[in-house]
Amino acid sequence: MRIVIVGAGEVGSTTAESLADEHEVVVVDRDPELVETLTYEIDVLPIEGDATEIETLEEADVGDADLFIASTDDDETNIIACGIAKVCGDAFTIARTKSPKYLRPWERDERAFGVDFMVCTDLLAAQAIAGVTGLPSAQDVDTFAEGLVQMTEFEIPSGSPVADQTIAEADRFDSLTFAGVIRDGDVIIPRGGTVLRAGDDVIAIGSPGSMREFSEAITPSDNDPKSVVIVGGGQIGYQTARLLEEGGFSPMLIESDDERARWLAEQLPRTTVINGDATDQDLLTQERVGDADVLIAALETDQQNLLVTLLSSRLGAKRSIAVVETAEFVDLFETVGVDVAVSPRNVTAEEITRFTRTRHAENVAIIEGDQAEVLEFEVESDSVLVDRSIRDSAADFPAGAVIGAIARGGEHITPRGDTVVREGDHIIVFADSDSFTEVADRM
Repeated sequence: MRIVIVGAGEVGSTTAESLADEHEVVVVDRDPELVETLTYEIDVLPIEGDATEIETLEEADVGDADLFIASTDDDETNIIACGIAKVCGDAFTIARTKSPKYLRPWERDERAFGVDFMVCTDLLAAQAIAGVTGLPSAQDVDTFAEGLVQMTEFEIPSGSPVADQTIAEADRFDSLTFAGVIRDGDVIIPRGGTVLRAGDDVIAIGSPGSMREFSEAITPSDNDPKSVVIVGGGQIGYQTARLLEEGGFSPMLIESDDERARWLAEQLPRTTVINGDATDQDLLTQERVGDADVLIAALETDQQNLLVTLLSSRLGAKRSIAVVETAEFVDLFETVGVDVAVSPRNVTAEEITRFTRTRHAENVAIIEGDQAEVLEFEVESDSVLVDRSIRDSAADFPAGAVIGAIARGGEHITPRGDTVVREGDHIIVFADSDSFTEVADRM
């Protein structure tokens, strides 16, 4: 596949890196330094120029492209570039936008702007935050099979009841499969005798209810989130509060701008909006932020978010989630004590990459920056799995892959050795980086 990516920043370069091994990738950017850096780091064809000028896109041979991704930091540039790409050829166009204001008209009519698929950075970040807020120790959450199945990445905390237990001992949940363990950067396909250790990231696949049960089992019960404080009422903070309200929470939101705070109070009926400076320790103490089960920092800068999370943790907040605009700082934030660091640029790059993979699967979740994937397939008549038990088909299935769940007729089925796969089933598979291409080929 020939793919043209506009923008060599964090989103564009991350997307290009994930696609370059399997596709012919062209990257367009007006910054010569970014273009030169990308040339040395990734096997792509770099084009220096302005993607809102048709001559630049013609130089990139966009007319021959199968996929066109506009991922600069400027919403208007991305939308205009997609429109020009449609004039030049018939590429499928993806536009990244930061503000939901462009997403709303596109959702009403997907022909809007000449964009085939639109990715909203702020909304994706809010969805990622809301997904992990309700599950203690959760690092990432994705849904499959129209919500019947959930994939959750949990970190086993120090002192957890399941730390030092084998998978067989920890597996006491009827509708959950331990699909993978990530330890020291390595992906492990767990067996019954695999021992879980504190600090492991466990990939669990099962029903949403089983995820809640497992979350409560691995985390002390007093960490079950009830009170949530959001710091910062920008788009990410607002969207996070809205999603949490839909999930049954009544969060507190602290916003420094008077007019914005009034608007938030009008838009969020179940949220208590406080007008004040959240970097002021006296305000945090006064509003009893230290009593929060979850503190979400969504301010304008990484420095402010780090300061607020550290202050809140010192005051007693049990868990912290921080927005990190600079993707390279994610590991730093988590090293110094932030429980979950969410990079809007990273989640956007993953969403774009995920979309390119769904041409082979119904749905895809990318784990730990492409180390593994969770994929959803509809079983076809020529699949190696059809009308065979999972035990019988194991020899024809990659060793680095695990069937985590099956959805059949609107019901969730927990796969076991004697489970027979039927044509039309939706199966959710965990696969390491060496196996997911083979898995897709055998579906």
